[in-house]
Amino acid sequence: MLPVPPRMVAGAVAVTALMMTPAFGQVSPSAPAPSPAAAPVAGPTLDPASPMAPLPDLGVAWPDLNAAASSDEKPSAAATADSDAPHRYRIDLKGADAVPGFTTRFNQLSALHAGENKPANSAQINLRAKEDEDLARQILRSIGRYDGSVESRISADPDQTATVHLTVDPGPAYTFAAITFPGIEAAGPRAPALRDQFAVKQGDTVDADKVNAATIAFRAALTQQGYPFATVADPQVTADHITHQATLAMAVTLGSAAKFGQLRPVGPRQLFTAHHLNEIARFHPGQPYNSAKLDDFRRALIATGLVSVATIKPVATADPAVVDIEVHLERAPPRTIAGSLGYGTGEGATASVSWQHRNLLPPEGAVTVAGVAGTQEQSLSALLRRGNFRGRDHVLTAQIAAAHTNYQAYDARTFTITTAIERQSNIIFHKKWTWSIGTEFVATDERDTIIATGAPRRRTYLVAALPLSLGYDTSDDLLNPTRGYRLLAHVSPEMSFLHGKIPYVKLQLDASAYQPVSSRISIGGRVRLGAIEGIARDDIAPSRRFYAGGGGSVRGYGYQKIGPLDVNGDPVGGRGLAEAAIEARIRFGNLGVVPFLDAGNLYEQPIPKFTHLRYGTGLGFRYYSSFGPIRVDLGTPIDRRPGESRIAVYVSLGQAF
Repeated sequence: MLPVPPRMVAGAVAVTALMMTPAFGQVSPSAPAPSPAAAPVAGPTLDPASPMAPLPDLGVAWPDLNAAASSDEKPSAAATADSDAPHRYRIDLKGADAVPGFTTRFNQLSALHAGENKPANSAQINLRAKEDEDLARQILRSIGRYDGSVESRISADPDQTATVHLTVDPGPAYTFAAITFPGIEAAGPRAPALRDQFAVKQGDTVDADKVNAATIAFRAALTQQGYPFATVADPQVTADHITHQATLAMAVTLGSAAKFGQLRPVGPRQLFTAHHLNEIARFHPGQPYNSAKLDDFRRALIATGLVSVATIKPVATADPAVVDIEVHLERAPPRTIAGSLGYGTGEGATASVSWQHRNLLPPEGAVTVAGVAGTQEQSLSALLRRGNFRGRDHVLTAQIAAAHTNYQAYDARTFTITTAIERQSNIIFHKKWTWSIGTEFVATDERDTIIATGAPRRRTYLVAALPLSLGYDTSDDLLNPTRGYRLLAHVSPEMSFLHGKIPYVKLQLDASAYQPVSSRISIGGRVRLGAIEGIARDDIAPSRRFYAGGGGSVRGYGYQKIGPLDVNGDPVGGRGLAEAAIEARIRFGNLGVVPFLDAGNLYEQPIPKFTHLRYGTGLGFRYYSSFGPIRVDLGTPIDRRPGESRIAVYVSLGQAF
C-alpha cells in the first residue's frame, strides 16, 4: 500500500495526511492561481459542412531492440523491440540493498517481478518498467527517503532476452524533529502520559508503516485511558528538504473522561439478562471507562458457545461523565452432536457419542447426554454444566453416570453422582491458575481376586469423597504445548464404607515442562507421583487404586500392565505411584514424529520407592489439524517379560502430556 502525493509550500514540503495505507506522498508543485478571463475575440464564421484539415501523423515506430543494444546510445525505458513479438526479460535491481527491507517489499508488489522469465511483448515490458519506477519511488517516500530517485532502462541480449535495469539512489533518511498533538492539552495533568502512548518518538526515522501502526494503537490507547469518544485526525507530516527533517502533527479531540454506567442488552431476542451480563463483565458501574475491558467482555461472551456475534459499544447518557454499554448478541446454534473413536492396547477400541444443548436451562445451563461403547468399557451419563456461575469463569457441574468396566484387574459396575465448582481454561482464555472443589458419591459392585490365592471374589463398595485440585499453567497451548510448564495437584479426602468407616486420603501431583530447541523441535518431559494414605490396599475399591501402563501412563505396555500381580498374573494396583517421560516433538509442516522414553512403577506402600522402574520406548506420529494434533504412538517395553506384548498402539487427540 503506497502514498498520497503532498503539495509544495515555500522551501519545505507539506505532506498531506497519512492515510491508513503505510506511506507518505510525492512532491509536486502547487498549481498557479487562475488568471482573469479574457474578453471574447470575434473571428471568421466557420462552415459546419466544410472538410476537416488533415491530422498530423501520430504513429511512432518501435525501435529495434538489438540495434539499440549494439549502438553507443543508451536506450531509454521506452526502447523495446517489436511490440508484437514476445520477449523474456529479467530484472537488474541496483542500489536497493542500502535500504533494509526495500527489496522484499518491492518484490512483493513489483509488476515486473510477477512476470519475470515469462514471455511479454515490448509494450508490456515498457509499461511494467514504468509502473515499477513509480513503485520504487513510492516505497522510498514511504520510508522518508524524499530525495531518493529511481531510473530505469531496458537492454537486450543477442538471444532476445531483455534486461530491465532499475537503479535506486535512496538519498538521505529523514527523521522527526518534532511530534505534536494539538488538542491533547484538554487532558490537563494527564496530557504527558497520553502523549507517551504514541510509539513513534522525536528523532525516529520517518516511516509510514510505523506511523500508521502507532496511530492505530494511539487511538485505542485513548479509549483505554477513559475517553470513550476520543478521535484522532490523520497524521500531518511536513518535511524540510534542507535539514532532512520532518514534523508530525495529529489533532486530538478527547471529549469527556467517563466512567462505566449500566449494561443495556438490546435487540429483539434477549439471550442474557442484564444481571447475567454483569456476572460475565470484569467492569462495574462507577469504574473508569476502559475499552480493553470491552474487548475482554466480547471474548467472554463468544466463549460461552451461545453467541456467534457480539456487538458492544458505549453510548452517551445525560451525564457526560457516564457512558452506558449497549450489548447486542446474535445467537449461535445451541445444539451439538459429537462422536469420537479411540484405541489403546489393553484398553481396546472405544466409540463415544454425545448430544448437547448449551442453553437448555438458561442462562448457560448446558445439558449433555453421552454414551460410550467399547470392548472393555460401556457407560451412559448425563451432565449439567452451568457457565459463569455466580461470577466470571466459575463453572458449576453436576453429573450422574452408570458404567461397566471390565479389565484384567477388576470387573466393576459403578453408579456415580458428582458435583463441582471450578475455574477452568478454554481455547479462548488460557488461564494460569485453575482450581476445583467438589463432592463424589460412588456405589460400585466389583469383582477381583484374592491377591494371595487368586480366588475370585465380589464386593460392593460405598465411597464418599471431597476431591480438590489446584493447577498452575504457563504453557503456550492447551493441546500442543512447546514452551512453559504445568503443575497440577489433586487431593481427595475419602471415606470407604466396606467394613465400617475407613477414612483415607488420595494424593496425586503432575508436573510437565516444555522447551523449544528450534522452530521445528521442542522437548517435553513430565513426572507423576501418587500416594494413598490411611487405608490398606485390599480395603480400597480396585477401581480407585493407582495403576500404571498405557497411552496416558508408561507407553509400550498395555493398560494397567505395570505393577504388582496376583498369582494369576493379573494386576492388583497399588497405593504408591511414580512415573516419568521425555519426548522430542519434531514437526514438518502439518506432520510430525515424536521419539519417546517412558518409565514408571507401582508400589504397595503409599510412598513411592522409585525402584524396579519399568521402561518403554517408541515412536509417535502426529497430524496437526486445525483443532489439535492427532496422536498415534507405537511403543515397546524395554526388557520385555514373558506374556507382555512386543508392540503397543495408542490413538487419541492431543499430545500425550
